[in-house]
Amino acid sequence: MGNVLNGTELSKQMRDMVAEMCCQFELKYGHPVGLAIIQVGDNPSATSYVKNNLRLCKEVGIAANLYKMSAKSTQEEIIAQIEQLNDDDKVSGILLQLPLPAGLDIQLISSKIKPTKDVDGINPVSAGNLFSGFPAFAPCTPSGVLELIKSTHTDILGKHAVIVGASNIVGKPLAMLLLREEATVTVCNDKTKNLAEICKQADILISACGQAEMIDSSYVKEGAIVIDVGINFKDKKLCGDVKYDDVLPVASYITPVPGGVGPMTVTMLMFNTYAAAVESKESK
Repeated sequence: MGNVLNGTELSKQMRDMVAEMCCQFELKYGHPVGLAIIQVGDNPSATSYVKNNLRLCKEVGIAANLYKMSAKSTQEEIIAQIEQLNDDDKVSGILLQLPLPAGLDIQLISSKIKPTKDVDGINPVSAGNLFSGFPAFAPCTPSGVLELIKSTHTDILGKHAVIVGASNIVGKPLAMLLLREEATVTVCNDKTKNLAEICKQADILISACGQAEMIDSSYVKEGAIVIDVGINFKDKKLCGDVKYDDVLPVASYITPVPGGVGPMTVTMLMFNTYAAAVESKESK
C-alpha cells in the first residue's frame, strides 16, 4: 500500500516557516514583504486563485495587493503597470495571473517583469537562467513538486524521472529542476510512442498532461513515487491525471487530487516572494 503524499500538510508546515521569516523581515527592515498581483479580465478560475493567494498571503504576513485591469486593457497599459511595480521598492515580487485575455502577447508582457521580482518564473530570462543553471525563480508548481518529492527523503540523484507533459509552465521547468538534482529525466508529450512502457521505467513519475485518470497501474513501476499535477473533471467530480485507487497499491508514494500539488503551488509563491525580498535587500 502506497504512502499518501499530503500536500496540504507539507504546505502548512512550510507556510508556518515563511510566516516566521516574514515576521523577522518586517522587524529588521520596517516594512513587510510585498507581493503585487496583476489580473487582467475576469476569468473565474483566475479570480478564485487570486482570492486564495490574497488570503494565504495575509496569513503569513505578506502585504499582497491586487491590480485588477480590464479585459480590454492594451499590452501597453499592462506593461506600464508592470514597469511601475518594477520600480516600487516595497514590491518584492510580481505575479502576472494567467490566463490573459485572447489577443495579448504573454511572452512580450512577461518579459517586462524584472527577473529579480519574477516570483512565478514566467519571464523568458528566468527560464533561460533556470536552463543554464544560474540563479532564477522557477515556476511555483514545479517547485512545489520538487519539495513534495524531497519530503519523501528519497535520494533523487541517479533516479529515473519521467514527466508526462512538456508545457512551459510545468513539464519543461520541472525537467530542469530535476536535472539540477542529477536525476535522469525523460519528458513525454502527446506524440510519445509506447508511453506506458516509458512510464513504467520511472522511479519518479510525474503526470501533468491534463487527461483525466489516464495513468493507471499499468503505467507504474512497483515502488515508484507518483506525483499527479492534473486538475480535471470526470462525471462532474474533480480528479487528477492518475487513477488514484488503482495506482495507490503499486506506488511507494502518491499525491491525491485535491490536496497534493495544488496547496504547494501557492506556498512556493509565498516562499519565492520572501526570497525575492531578502535578495533585494542583500544586493544593495
